[in-house]
Amino acid sequence: MNTEKKRLDEDRDGKQNWRKWGPYLSERQWGTVREDYSATGEAWEYVSHDASRSRAYRWGEDGIAGFCDDGQHLCLSLAMWNGNDPILKERMFGLTGNEGNHGEDVKEVYYYLDGTPTNSYLKTLYKYPHSEFPYSELVARNQTGKDQPEFELIDTGVFDEDRYFDVFVEYAKADTDDILMKVTVHNRGPETAELHLLPQLCFRNTWSWGRDHSEKPSLALRQAKHVDVSHPKLGEFHFYANDSPSFLFTENDTNTKRIFGTETIGHFKDAFHEYLIQGNQKAVNEDYDGTKCAAHYQLSIPAGGSSTVQVRLTAEALNNPFSDFDGHFEKRQQEADVFYDELQRDIRDEDVKFVQRQAFAGLIWGKQFYYFDVRQWLDGDPGQPSPPESRRHGRNRDWEHLNNADVISMPDTWEYPWYAAWDLAFHCIPLVVIDAEFAKNQLVLMTREWYMHPNGQIPAYEWAFGDVNPPVHAWAAWRVYQIDRKYNGKADRDFLERVFHKLMLNFTWWVNRKDVDDRNVFQGGFLGLDNIGVFDRSAELPGGGHIDQADGTAWMAMYALNLMRISLELALDNPVYEDIATKFFEHFLHIADAMTNVAETGQGLWDEEDGFYYDALHLPNGEVQPMKVRSLVGIVPLFAVDTIEPEMLEQLPDFARRLRWVTDNRPDLAALVSHWHEPGLGDRRLLSLLRGHRMKCLLRRMLDETEFLSDYGIRALSKVHAEHPYELICDGQLTQCGGEPMTVDYQPAESTTSMFGGNSNWRGPIWFPMNFLIIESLQKFHHYYGDDFRVECPVGSGNELTLKEVADEISQRLQRIFLKDEQGNRAVFKQYPRMQTDPLFRDHILFYEYFHGDNGRGVGASHQTGWTALIAKLMQPRAKS
Repeated sequence: MNTEKKRLDEDRDGKQNWRKWGPYLSERQWGTVREDYSATGEAWEYVSHDASRSRAYRWGEDGIAGFCDDGQHLCLSLAMWNGNDPILKERMFGLTGNEGNHGEDVKEVYYYLDGTPTNSYLKTLYKYPHSEFPYSELVARNQTGKDQPEFELIDTGVFDEDRYFDVFVEYAKADTDDILMKVTVHNRGPETAELHLLPQLCFRNTWSWGRDHSEKPSLALRQAKHVDVSHPKLGEFHFYANDSPSFLFTENDTNTKRIFGTETIGHFKDAFHEYLIQGNQKAVNEDYDGTKCAAHYQLSIPAGGSSTVQVRLTAEALNNPFSDFDGHFEKRQQEADVFYDELQRDIRDEDVKFVQRQAFAGLIWGKQFYYFDVRQWLDGDPGQPSPPESRRHGRNRDWEHLNNADVISMPDTWEYPWYAAWDLAFHCIPLVVIDAEFAKNQLVLMTREWYMHPNGQIPAYEWAFGDVNPPVHAWAAWRVYQIDRKYNGKADRDFLERVFHKLMLNFTWWVNRKDVDDRNVFQGGFLGLDNIGVFDRSAELPGGGHIDQADGTAWMAMYALNLMRISLELALDNPVYEDIATKFFEHFLHIADAMTNVAETGQGLWDEEDGFYYDALHLPNGEVQPMKVRSLVGIVPLFAVDTIEPEMLEQLPDFARRLRWVTDNRPDLAALVSHWHEPGLGDRRLLSLLRGHRMKCLLRRMLDETEFLSDYGIRALSKVHAEHPYELICDGQLTQCGGEPMTVDYQPAESTTSMFGGNSNWRGPIWFPMNFLIIESLQKFHHYYGDDFRVECPVGSGNELTLKEVADEISQRLQRIFLKDEQGNRAVFKQYPRMQTDPLFRDHILFYEYFHGDNGRGVGASHQTGWTALIAKLMQPRAKS
């Protein structure tokens, strides 16, 4: 029996709350906008890593290998000290956006190895050096300039001679409120090594702000054997630890003397650090109670040896809490294997199974509790000093309605411990394969009244909720609906209809706010592509004017088709939706018209000579100038494609009549798109911005290995710009901005520009979300054209492939990043030979934010198993999806 699937069904039906506890504890709360109460909005500096151990957070908690309830009232995590580190290791260290030479970056080595959707079994690995952790060296060596690569922990030599601990943390659920935590520490070094290990519990601080008037929660030692846990909302729990460790207690309160220089009597958040490292015996509470506690183990582990610690958090008082401990773990591991064996039954390659399962694990570990009430944040708390007046004129001041307190899929557990709307849309595609209800609920969540702005905008991310991401929510909702139907055998029309109504509001926001001249050409902003263009597209242009964006306009064409497709599906049950489908069909046609003939000027965004789409720069003097940067901006029009089956037209006669009316009365519009009125393969109809000619022109660029096609996927920028950078020339002069020439060149890995902080680079690397959309679009085109339509791939090879075969080729190149080659190497670790050859490293996969455009190595955030987990969907045989 697939017990994990049974749990998912029980949770969905409300019979058991299997999702109540999970890996929802963030890996970084410090340095977030939520915790920033400064006058200048410098979030990274207001609560730093150094201050984080001593300062109580307002909106959440963080920890290593953390586990908590879905309201983050009670948090279980791991702390450790190797006897040499100047800091008790309670949370991950990393550089702030201002410290790193390429932006913020976690400087630890850890992996997510396994996980089930209900969190019934989880496994992670943290590698902890024997020697002093090189905090200062990491900061100093990453201030060498943007022309240097990031300097990582493995570069410091702390793992040389295997002088480190492998700390495996596993969780298993004996029941919905019965959590088992097992920590297994391996000494990989040549000598005996000492380690202090502290599984710890703490309550999120809700009592210091003057808003929570309920009884303060408490932890108290009982009979020197276990800790009684009492919380006004969670109820009563018990915390047990095997082998009789000593217990330490303190309060999860700010050490005001260290942070503010004011004398306060009490016990504080950093007490365990003070006790162990500073030798301050009075730091901990000798009365053995408080709001934070730890089971303190002092381990001496021989060379090559290991030691295991067991703890249990349960709602039931137990006389023998560890008698069935190993049995529960063994059973949960077996159930996890059964769950994935069934999912992967049609995958033959063991390495593919291995990588896919770790990608799913990263998604599961990436679910975190996110709490942020913007109005309270702006107003401040009655128990604290008032925020500076500048806050009322600063970040997110127009989002007072936003009040989030949910478990959300995060882009990256350290670098991006806050949701991002378009990232989340991509997360839901692999998520639906293993956990359909969670994926659907995530998409609905972003459209709820306490998320979506009253004007219809979907919040982008906490650094600027009003920023603009590509409108991919409708695409994600439709794909999740389709995948869910194929995997689970039934169509969830309620989900589709619920999200559709809110997306119509969002579409209207786009039309009203981002089409400023009412021309069906969209300006959008940076649209998630950060530094891909000449300008910061979210800011005012240096010399005035505006940009007609090929990607912004194409995204809207795609959005119109997505909403048309959803409304057609809903119209099968309710004919009212036929009218709405017609509305979005005509929106699509008008956008296609605008892309060809902007405001009746005779100029479009397609360049016939180059066979590519470009942004158009409108100068203050009325001149319109194409910006001929060959980038993903010009490939996005490929995404605006859909097919209509003849059976659907037969079932929806009103919609079919409207299509015929347009064809008869507006042939000018009908001629703009691929010949949707002419039958294709199996009498299908095609709606697309690209006819066969334009698509072949664009694909000649995209499938050229000297331009976009890498051995590891599609680059974000054509490699032609390596030798021929684009330069913006206006009035015969090279345009300057801040004294710097306005140019775009090919940068295959880390960014060399500070635009958008410099931590993301779209000027050459490979990004999974865009590659995934390219693959799906090619599959749709093949669905219409069939096997007779072929293109050369790679260009110049003489190899003619169908569009499906081209999609498969790109998918295989993306998988090549992670899978072993003939020498047993993985391209993702190209820069680190040890990660290729060392058996203690080589099979632990990191799913980076993006990848080197030429050699496939991982770049950017190292745990972005959010959208990079799309690799798991690509590895799943299509017949099952």
